[in-house]
Amino acid sequence: MLLSDILQERHSVRGFKATPIDSTLLKDVFCKAQQSPSNCNVQPWQTYVVSGEKKDELSKLLISEVMKQQSPEPDFDWNIAYKGIHRERQFGAANALYSAMAVARDDKAKRNMAMLRNWTFFDAPHVVFFTMEKYLNIMGAVDIGIYAQTLALILKEHGIDSCMQGALGQFPKPIHRMLNLPEGHGVLFGMSFGYADESPANQCRTDRADITQSVTFLS
Repeated sequence: MLLSDILQERHSVRGFKATPIDSTLLKDVFCKAQQSPSNCNVQPWQTYVVSGEKKDELSKLLISEVMKQQSPEPDFDWNIAYKGIHRERQFGAANALYSAMAVARDDKAKRNMAMLRNWTFFDAPHVVFFTMEKYLNIMGAVDIGIYAQTLALILKEHGIDSCMQGALGQFPKPIHRMLNLPEGHGVLFGMSFGYADESPANQCRTDRADITQSVTFLS
């Protein structure tokens, strides 16, 4: 499959079959992702793949943490209030998702339940956490973004779907404890992955800005 075809087919999946990915294939995908470029080849990503009983245990711990209704305490300062066109796109994406799920804008209970599914990993058989040393700051985050994109595309090449989740960096304490992260390391974000099911949420599609809004050619 051509990369251009993979880019067209890939979309965020929020409902997965329980079928786990073959362990040999899983290792091969992550080995290939190691070829991702990074600034000065520092390769800052420290990646943790959680599956099976450990994944279910972590999900319960995260839900318990979220249900305390406390403010998020991310390891990195990624909290941003979008403005202008970015806010419009944010609302457009939310509208597309909740419309696919037939959840009304004013139905706070259903919206909260849909949000909570982030921490059940949308029932995916696997979840990966992208971590790095905190001192790396924005340059490390750029590298990990490139790495995560590479990983998602390789997964899709093998028919494996995924969902990037900033929400998985909001309440990192249970993740630190379970993964036994070294001192000075932080959770940037996570990604659930596996084989998509027939959930209504998986019918959601978002649009992309025209190239004239995003790219300037100079010669």
